[in-house]
Amino acid sequence: MLPWLLVLTCLALLTATNAQAQRFGRRFIEQNTPPATEFIAARWHFGTNGAIGHMGWSHNYPESDRNFNNFIRRATDIDVEVESYRIVELGSAEVFEYPFAYISEPGEMALTDAEVENLREFIARGGFVLVDDFDGPWQLATFRSEIRRTFPGRDLIRLDPSHPVFNTFFPLESLQGMSPYVPGGEINYLALLNDDGSVAILAGHNNDLANFWEWYDQPQMPLKPSTDAFRLGTNSAIYSLTH
Repeated sequence: MLPWLLVLTCLALLTATNAQAQRFGRRFIEQNTPPATEFIAARWHFGTNGAIGHMGWSHNYPESDRNFNNFIRRATDIDVEVESYRIVELGSAEVFEYPFAYISEPGEMALTDAEVENLREFIARGGFVLVDDFDGPWQLATFRSEIRRTFPGRDLIRLDPSHPVFNTFFPLESLQGMSPYVPGGEINYLALLNDDGSVAILAGHNNDLANFWEWYDQPQMPLKPSTDAFRLGTNSAIYSLTH
């Protein structure tokens, strides 16, 4: 091949590759177009304070998203495929197209006014948010402040392991089986409740489900806690579809 043809070919391939990606924060991250399945997990991209390099929202993407969907597909009758995930801008109207949302690293949250309004409206319309991957007091304080800003007069409450959200499909013996493999100590799950008492936002403080979802087949992630992580995520997905 002539050198100039080789250069043109490489440029064409690069353009095609970048067409599948978008700039999020400081780097390009590949966007996904999900199939039209019953369940699609929307990973929210939101305003950040830079405490984790503005990229905490993307941690473990896309391997954890794919493995999570694959577990649900194999373990349940839910219509879902491995590719049933998408990055969604919290400040956009697209947020209302996907009733199940996943948030990574809420300790880096610095929501815009538009994002606050959309989060409030998303919950009002019956949406469900699984919040993951944050530990320690300062990250909890940041997340709590954004919740209070979005839902004045309401606060997060601590859930007992017996709550239906943890036992919708798989029973969980304990929430602490994963704690030796994540930072922060004791795992606590906090929730923002709807007026009818159902869970609208489920937040795992001192836990990191996505690490287990991504690395479950690695030696540092033993089978039992990894299974608990998949089961907890699946329970939350089914809860979101039935409450």
